[in-house]
Amino acid sequence: MAGPAMDHVNDLDQMRAVITGWIAAPLRSGGRPSGRWVIEETESGRVAGSGQILPLPPEGDDLELGYQLAPWAWGRGLAAEAGHALAHYAFGNGEEEVFAVLRPKNERGTRAARRIGMEWVGETDRYYDLRLQVFRLRKGDLDTSALEPGPVER
Repeated sequence: MAGPAMDHVNDLDQMRAVITGWIAAPLRSGGRPSGRWVIEETESGRVAGSGQILPLPPEGDDLELGYQLAPWAWGRGLAAEAGHALAHYAFGNGEEEVFAVLRPKNERGTRAARRIGMEWVGETDRYYDLRLQVFRLRKGDLDTSALEPGPVER
């Protein structure tokens, strides 16, 4: 669920530029629960990446649940934990479903989406002008995940 339209960030200066762009860009959420959050490793407090709930282009009718993680944080369950927390936030604020869009060969993203409880619904080129796999999570299916709600969700 790393944003399919986001380029690889190679260094701290590039990441600062990305964050500056995020801050400057309006969310255009229409009052819906959306935003960007830091994903932090609990034990060390080290920033592991970011998570977001954002309207999917082009119309913004659907909400995208996504995240980006630093390579050192891969394979540790942080993606599924963050996705689960973001889904609780969206559903606790009136949403009935959220989507994840992934490049077809993003196996890590697919595993995380399934661990959150998302179901594959097909492929589309509707979002980001890219051919993407689409996963959906409906409010009633959220807690079929094996994850326990964390402190952010309570």
